[in-house]
Amino acid sequence: MSLRNLARLGLVALFLTGLVAGGVKAKAEDVSEILNVSYDVGRELFAELNPVFQAEWKAATGAEIAINQSHGGTSKQARSILEGLQADVVTFNQVTDVQILHDKGGLIPADWQAKFPNKSSPFYSLPSFLVRAGNPKNIKDWDDLIREDVQVIFPNPKTSGNARYTYLAATAYALAKFNGDQAQATEFVKQIFAHVPVFDAGGRASTTTFVEREIGDVLITFEAEVQGIRKEFGPDKYEAVTPSQSLLAEFPVALVDKVADARGSRDVATAYLDFLYTPAAQDIIAKHAYRVTDENVMKQHADNFPPVKLVTAEEVFGGWEKIAKEHFASGGLLDQAFVNQ
Repeated sequence: MSLRNLARLGLVALFLTGLVAGGVKAKAEDVSEILNVSYDVGRELFAELNPVFQAEWKAATGAEIAINQSHGGTSKQARSILEGLQADVVTFNQVTDVQILHDKGGLIPADWQAKFPNKSSPFYSLPSFLVRAGNPKNIKDWDDLIREDVQVIFPNPKTSGNARYTYLAATAYALAKFNGDQAQATEFVKQIFAHVPVFDAGGRASTTTFVEREIGDVLITFEAEVQGIRKEFGPDKYEAVTPSQSLLAEFPVALVDKVADARGSRDVATAYLDFLYTPAAQDIIAKHAYRVTDENVMKQHADNFPPVKLVTAEEVFGGWEKIAKEHFASGGLLDQAFVNQ
């Protein structure tokens, strides 16, 4: 049975023990660290996940493994990897930022989404809203973001996967509102962009702008970040607002094969990504307000996730390849909405 399938059953540690008996222990001891290049607002999640995996790896192999983290806007992170950043694994928040590692660098295989369950996405989220206590501007849905009295905070979609999801979610809402009229949808999103006073490079910087600099009336970010902010700074200071419709935001992962093979880290790096699908990891992920793919774990945390109409990139836009060409390519629909910003 493959490591991936064992991970789905929550038996990674048992499988690792078998690997040790088969002679992998010596190889494991040769690799002392791996680098996980990740999305901007994932710091707290992986700070809790990594020690659990490290303990399991040591118990199974007898070897210590350090997990180094790099966080930033995923489009920027992907470019850094293409320019030489030695990532053993990526844990991103957008498919296109993983795909480019194949398309532009040949660093991962074309079928990377088939390497792990659920199209290599162990958890997901959605763009959601955070407003200040009492919701003084009475912000309820995407339509409220184009009002003249509302300032909107989210990062630059040129550098942030988080912001690209915001752009796509707003576009999907507008397409439904205007019966599929792309020109009207682009104008709607352009109006939202016009109400953004500052475009930060990544999601965490936008959180700082909204929370610490106290700029803006509403922060658009992943639902998990919304709940994390309320937990950290107090639910009495901020309110979560779930829009009527949002976009499924997959959090894809991939082994960076060329780097892992060159460094001899394939076994531990693969085990690390498989670990993300285990019940123990899925429970931690759900506690950080991400929606998980393990149905049993999700049921245990169901009260923390409000109902929302979720649409997908495939059903609204025809898939990520089409999105990359029509929306994110130079001169595409994103550029048309982002003009003069």
